[in-house]
Amino acid sequence: MLRSCYLLLAVCILSTAGWASSPPNSGAECVSPTFRSDYYQIKLVGTNKVRGARMAKGMTGVTFAQSPFGVALSESGTYVVNLELAMQNVTLDEGMSLVAWVSTPQIDQIRVIGRFDSQFKVAGSTDWNKFLVVITLEPKDTPLGATWTGPIVARGMSRSGLMHTLAGHGPYETEPCAVYGY
Repeated sequence: MLRSCYLLLAVCILSTAGWASSPPNSGAECVSPTFRSDYYQIKLVGTNKVRGARMAKGMTGVTFAQSPFGVALSESGTYVVNLELAMQNVTLDEGMSLVAWVSTPQIDQIRVIGRFDSQFKVAGSTDWNKFLVVITLEPKDTPLGATWTGPIVARGMSRSGLMHTLAGHGPYETEPCAVYGY
């Protein structure tokens, strides 16, 4: 028992030092500059439905928001997480912009994160445990409302949200969660 505890401690130390983690991405996929661990990234899957963004892909880096007490909590007592989004392979028509949204898995609550900048990056935060990240195409000069009005370019799901089904996990890895429309 003691030997396995020491082994676990060694693995934790090496992974923190970066030795046990996978090497940085070669640029073949969009990687958020701050987040190298797959566990702290949400892959943004393109819908292949929007002209100029059919090949769009991206990542959302997730970190716990800091506070003087270690980890920030919302008024309701849930963790606050920072989201750093980056997209690539997008060509927008004049007057259009990408907008990032976060919603609950039931899409009964929606909040805007913000418009992507010229490098297709945006940052925001949420205090939901399970959430969806939705990227939409919106007119650039139109004020953002309570929900999106344009077509969905890409979407992703938080790690805790992936526990909704066994698809894509364990013996069912050949069936990705995307098949079920997450």
